[in-house]
Amino acid sequence: METKDNMDQVTHTDIGVIKIADEVVAIVASLAATEVKGVAGMSGGVSAGIVEMLGRKNLSKGVKVEVGEKEAAVDVFVIVEFGASIPDVAQQIQKRVKEAIETMTGLKVVEINIHVQGVAFEKPESKDVESQRVK
Repeated sequence: METKDNMDQVTHTDIGVIKIADEVVAIVASLAATEVKGVAGMSGGVSAGIVEMLGRKNLSKGVKVEVGEKEAAVDVFVIVEFGASIPDVAQQIQKRVKEAIETMTGLKVVEINIHVQGVAFEKPESKDVESQRVK
């Protein structure tokens, strides 16, 4: 008798089993969210920072997923660009993430919560003050 691993979404077919890891669902959500205009980046926690310090890119950074047999719930943690309409950006993230997960995995997305963790400002072109003083 097969037991369902908590880390995978399992689908049984006539010729075998299809397993989709929770991490894959999180990566799909993260990539979809970063495509939305007004999203400056994803906001990861301490563990995401540790993974990046070890030289590995964390593609699921800023996303937490809860995956059942047929449904998924998603929390997305983002940094929004200064000047962007936060409600509009959040709604676009919800739309894109839902479409991407449902299209790519066949899971029904029942909830997408957007957590705006910060605002990114454009860095003004700064002139090197020290080099000006020595000229």
